[in-house]
This record gives sequence, C-alpha cells and structure tokens, in this order.
Amino acid sequence: MFGGCLLAPLLTGCDTQAHRTAVVKAAAVPPSASASASVSPSAPPVAPMAASEPERITIARLGLNAPLVPVGRASDGTVATPSFAHPHTAGWYDGSVTPGQQGTSVIVGHVDTPTGPAVFYPLAVARPGDTVAVTRADHTTADFTVDAIKVIPRDDFDESQVYGATGRPEVRLITCGGTYDKATQEYSSNVVVYAHLTGDQT
Repeated sequence: MFGGCLLAPLLTGCDTQAHRTAVVKAAAVPPSASASASVSPSAPPVAPMAASEPERITIARLGLNAPLVPVGRASDGTVATPSFAHPHTAGWYDGSVTPGQQGTSVIVGHVDTPTGPAVFYPLAVARPGDTVAVTRADHTTADFTVDAIKVIPRDDFDESQVYGATGRPEVRLITCGGTYDKATQEYSSNVVVYAHLTGDQT
C-alpha cells in the first residue's frame, strides 16, 4: 500500500516470466525528483505545466505514436504495465507527476512480447535531441528533448542517478534492454531515456 504518500518508482529489472516486461519497484524518492545525470545547465528554463493526465506519446523520428494509459501498482509491488493484449500501448505511472509538471514523470512500456516488437522497441535507437511529445487531456502537448539514453544493468540501477532532483520538468521512458536470458526469462538491463521539457503547445 502507498500509505499516506506517493513513492517514485525504482526500476530494478525485467522479469519476463510474465512475457518480458519492464519491472518497476517503489523506492523512497519524492515524486518531484528527477535525474541529476541529465541536467543541462545551459538549457533555458521552461515553466512547468499544470497537472493533466497524458493520453498519447509520439517520437516522430522513431515512428513511435502510441496511446498512453494510467498504470498503478501490481499486487507484488511493481508498477503495472499495459496488458499484453495491447502491446503497442504505453503506461504512465500515476504515482509520478503528469508529463510537464515540475518533477519527473515516468512512462513504461514493453519492448517486445512473444509475438513480436512492442511499443518501446524503438527506444534502443533513440538519441539526444529527439523530441518526445506527450499529448494531454487538457488538449495541450508537452514537448521534451532527449538528453541521454542509458542501458543500465539490473544490478547497477542507482535511483539517485535516475531520479535525483534537477528542479525542472522531466520525463523518463523505461523499458527492457541488454541481453535476454532464456533460462531466467529476464533481460539483463533496462533502457532509460532521459528528457526535459522544452516547450508546450495548445
């Protein structure tokens, strides 16, 4: 249970016994925290946006254009992902801020399923400078610019590096990566895309 507070998620690995998915666990990091590793001191500040649930994510260069649904916590404490019946839908973790708000918004998605590539399969070829556009329920779009893409081994995931405070609106896109171990049915790493808010559209 969450108790009286919300906890930002900590990605610990990809347990593919349930068909290869990004697994996110709770860590004691405030939901307003974001990744210190991606701070660009020279970047002009962009005013945070008001709260509004996200509805769609687009990364035009990667051909990624997918609906977003809210996801919470599963019974085992991990952050849930969208159903495998909808492999091309991504999930916004509703324990994090909405995209564009001050802090870090977390969006998770499957890299693949037993039947083929899934929504976040293209993240492996994302690069700094890519634009991540998140359409929101209030008919605005939060535009983020990618700062970095990291493949982080499961055992080396450091929440302070991923979610450390930067004082600006950011987003993390998280999926599985590295090598796939057929024996354990797990990926060895997680792909984390770091991006910060650079504009908004109405």
